[in-house]
Amino acid sequence: MNKKSLVIVLVVLIVGFGAYYIKQNQAPVVFDPLNATYILDDQPVTLTNGKSEVSAAPGSATEITTTIFGEPVTGDLNSDGKPDAAIILVDNPGGTGTFYFVAAAINTHKGAQGTNAVLLGDRIAPQNIQIKNGQIIANYTDRGPDDPMSVPPSIGVSKYLVFDGTGLKSSPPISGAGERCGGNMKTTPICITDYHCTPNPNSDLPFGDVGGTCVLDVNQN
Repeated sequence: MNKKSLVIVLVVLIVGFGAYYIKQNQAPVVFDPLNATYILDDQPVTLTNGKSEVSAAPGSATEITTTIFGEPVTGDLNSDGKPDAAIILVDNPGGTGTFYFVAAAINTHKGAQGTNAVLLGDRIAPQNIQIKNGQIIANYTDRGPDDPMSVPPSIGVSKYLVFDGTGLKSSPPISGAGERCGGNMKTTPICITDYHCTPNPNSDLPFGDVGGTCVLDVNQN
């Protein structure tokens, strides 16, 4: 082997070893919803250990505080087989209001990618949040439309949200295999992808009124 070839081989070996060393010693990407950026009212809010504190205006003593209520819940929101997360955010802008939002963190190769935050309400009472059938369900109590803020929240509400690839949006309730669907309820459940709603063979009630159950489409068998 001549000198030029030897130099080339050494350079290749050094570069290869360097790349291998860097790859082996890189810190693994961690999916952490408590350290991610979410969009509240079109403004980015970056959480550090589940909390953000920023001045309401330059030189202002008033701080806008945003924190996570409770703990994140996990589940697959974009059908990629990886666990994503849903959270409730509490935003205190410095006045009398305390605003509650739902947001999601999508599990990407770069870590937790926060979504837009969807408002639940001002001074509501959050109950719980879950991910089921690829959908976020937030349960809370609120006031009636004519109730003053002095009235404690007492009306049960459920908010249904899905991730559409770019952000969270409202959705009807989604049912899985064998679960109830259809009917004339105010929030009529629909079926997950590849399933359709069919009448319950054991029911004598009208399908259009009471709905049925989700079954697999024939062409998916």
